[in-house]
Amino acid sequence: MGSDPKSVTRLLLDWRAGDSQALDELVPAVYACLHEMAGRCLRSERPGSTLSATALVHEAYLRLIDADVEWNDRVHFYAVSARVMRRILIDHAKERNRLKRGGGNARITLGDPAVLDMAAPEKLLELDAALQRLAARDRRKSEILELLFFGGLTYEEVGQAVGVSKASVDRELRLAKAWLHRELA
Repeated sequence: MGSDPKSVTRLLLDWRAGDSQALDELVPAVYACLHEMAGRCLRSERPGSTLSATALVHEAYLRLIDADVEWNDRVHFYAVSARVMRRILIDHAKERNRLKRGGGNARITLGDPAVLDMAAPEKLLELDAALQRLAARDRRKSEILELLFFGGLTYEEVGQAVGVSKASVDRELRLAKAWLHRELA
């Protein structure tokens, strides 16, 4: 994740303490990284889509600014941002699916989630449903998948966000991907 970790963490803590000036400094400090995250989320979006990386960042910003979150540090902020972006993408896919696709869901296989075909909202909705089922069985595995694939966090950052080692992230990810592959096959 970009930007100076200590600076972002300090700004988050100051903002949490009620310093509105900290928020004014925080936004430019994290904008480029959030835009990069949004770009990764939308990498396979169809041309001419109504949802751009900038629009995704702005929508996420609006939701984050109103969120009642006790920010711990920079990694926590980016983890929550990834979850918010995922939720926005799911909401957008549901709307497109409802309006254009008639609500039918097709099965997908899980390759590289970073290149998930965002032009097919039913695939994203199916992935979201599978992640929700995984969360009901094993919340941590679901969180790890979400942070890696939607948030673009590194294994170390994911480990820090969920409170496990990098090796545990790798092990949990292998099991989660196998479970997801079985669910979506």
